Amino acid sequence: MSRKRMVLAVAATLAGALVLAACGGGGGGDTGGAAPTQQRAEPTQAPFSPPADAVLPAGDGQGQCSGNPSIAYVGTIAGANAGLGIAIKQAVELAIEEHNQANAGCQVSYKEFDTGGSPQTALAPTVAAINDPSILGVVGLPFSGESEAVGPALTEAGLVSVTPSATRPDLTTKGWTHFFRGLGNDAVQGPAAARFITGTLGAQSVCVIRDDSAYGQGLATELTNALGGAATCQEEVKTGQREFSAAIGTIQSANPNAIFYAGYYDEGAPLAQQLRDAGIEADLVVPDGVKDPIFVQNAGEASDGVYMTCPCLPGDVFPEFTNAYKARWNVDPQTYSAEAYDATTILLRGLDQGISDRAGLLEHVRNYKGQGLTKAFAWNAQGELNETPVWSYVVKDGQIQRLSPID
Repeated sequence: MSRKRMVLAVAATLAGALVLAACGGGGGGDTGGAAPTQQRAEPTQAPFSPPADAVLPAGDGQGQCSGNPSIAYVGTIAGANAGLGIAIKQAVELAIEEHNQANAGCQVSYKEFDTGGSPQTALAPTVAAINDPSILGVVGLPFSGESEAVGPALTEAGLVSVTPSATRPDLTTKGWTHFFRGLGNDAVQGPAAARFITGTLGAQSVCVIRDDSAYGQGLATELTNALGGAATCQEEVKTGQREFSAAIGTIQSANPNAIFYAGYYDEGAPLAQQLRDAGIEADLVVPDGVKDPIFVQNAGEASDGVYMTCPCLPGDVFPEFTNAYKARWNVDPQTYSAEAYDATTILLRGLDQGISDRAGLLEHVRNYKGQGLTKAFAWNAQGELNETPVWSYVVKDGQIQRLSPID
């Protein structure tokens, strides 16, 4: 426990019996505190070996393009939670640059379109990408709400997109033909997070806080269903919210062992600060939408000990990729950088074969089977992957540290 958190815990204890009762403390001599938690060993880091047969952007150097094709990143660059989008954008650029350096016969252009990360602002830049005939494939869109808003337009245009980060399950149930997901969806992450919270952390009671985004709503529902009776309270917050006293009051009354926040880092950081400032010591678990260094930076000391779940692998388990990314961008790869690198590689493989139109590249992705850095890639008829690992993480010493895959 950090010194600040210890002081807060002592202050909460000295607040007296009235506060303890309001926070759900029992009578008969009970001195308060969270509901009983099972005995547990602290989660540890599991070993990981990168796949030796991963397909990389450079390929065999014999690529032969037809025409002057482009791959576009369509997603947030400057909007709220843009850090998640920038980590994807930079990986796309790196992959194309590495490909072009190795393949004189296939030079692919990179283009980008800033959606602002919002369903309300995503359509115009997406249409701009659609109207550029050189663009044969898209990596994006990063977020579920904007993906839903532009899905019909991309399908009508026949422009294939591989998202490295949009996780709402029902995106693949809308009859779209363009959409492929490069990671596990929230119907995978939600139950995995529930197993981590109740199994690894031993929590018997969990408060689930969701934001009002398509992503937060869907993930919270999946998690709550998987928790069953262990989900002892629910609370909703708003996108852009900065003051969380109502949610904190609900949590204090429920007195849970753990809290799960389904949302993004922009709201997650002040929420974490206010939870700890209120003396709430329950384990805080957050998902991929919060897993970004900006969360750690903005939450400060309150981020220490926060657990994270993500259907993603950290770049640091892929040394060559990490070194190349850092040399290019002067920063380590972040959440979904490696997944975006894989997604771009898959599109590049099709262009290397001389595919010159959108229909051909769409069919290439639909039938693709290959090993990437992060997983084996092969999609079912709905655009969902057959292999969807989910990993756990923890913030320690100001860094997001990998733990283990969640069984």
